[in-house]
Amino acid sequence: MTASPLLPPQTHTGAVTLRVRDLPRLSEFYRTLLGLTTISEGPNHITLGAHGTPLLHLEGDPNLPSAPVSRPGLYHTAFLLPTRADLGRWLRHAVGLGLRLGTGDHLVSEAIYLNDPEGNGIEVYRDRNRDAWTWQDGQVQMDTKAVDVEGVLAAAGDTVFEGAPAGTAVGHVHLKVGDAAQAAQFYAQTLGLDVVADMGSAAFLSWGGYHHHIGLNEWHSRGQGAPSTPAAGLSGVEILTPDLSSLRTHLNGRDDVQDGSDSLTLHDPWGNRVTVREAAQ
Repeated sequence: MTASPLLPPQTHTGAVTLRVRDLPRLSEFYRTLLGLTTISEGPNHITLGAHGTPLLHLEGDPNLPSAPVSRPGLYHTAFLLPTRADLGRWLRHAVGLGLRLGTGDHLVSEAIYLNDPEGNGIEVYRDRNRDAWTWQDGQVQMDTKAVDVEGVLAAAGDTVFEGAPAGTAVGHVHLKVGDAAQAAQFYAQTLGLDVVADMGSAAFLSWGGYHHHIGLNEWHSRGQGAPSTPAAGLSGVEILTPDLSSLRTHLNGRDDVQDGSDSLTLHDPWGNRVTVREAAQ
């Protein structure tokens, strides 16, 4: 593993922006589900976060059509909790809400899955310590097994969920694309991510030796191109980095890149908008 030459190893995912049809319902759902709080709001948008850190921007438009499952865009937003006990407290809370949940032990992490009321995928997870991850030939070993739910709940003891704990973050974002191999090449060459797990129909990439900041799959969207009209679902993904200078030089002259004073914005071949923003870590 070598650090990305385009972005520092501390680079990580930031807030996700969703276009939603029912803004009041979706904002209340995420507040109730994750214990997020309102950071800012206007007539057609709400920003939710944890302890002052924005994690989710919701843009409301009741006229948007729903997105078919085959449309490229969001597979899930993955909210990272600091500890196994935090995951246990949240899981007991989510069970109490009567939500339909799935699980996945990925060796590097333990994850719980569900959808929001408009079909946007959600993952809530905790990482195992990095010294418990297995690397071979530059690839991190991941799998999908059943989570030890009783163990996760036991880690919380008798404590209860009291809102998103300090340190809650968007740990990674998983996208639907038309071609996973092409997408992996695009993200590696454009943003300097390392491909850390290549599974054929899916690829996982990161900066700084993380198990993944960006997931890409073609499971429902194989062969699809960029959508020609807007729909509910993903509007954009934010990447936060301490230093944009190398990436700015790398992307200089590209007419598909919007260069702001502290950010660079581009779209992948399937229309997914990515904004890399310089921010103190």
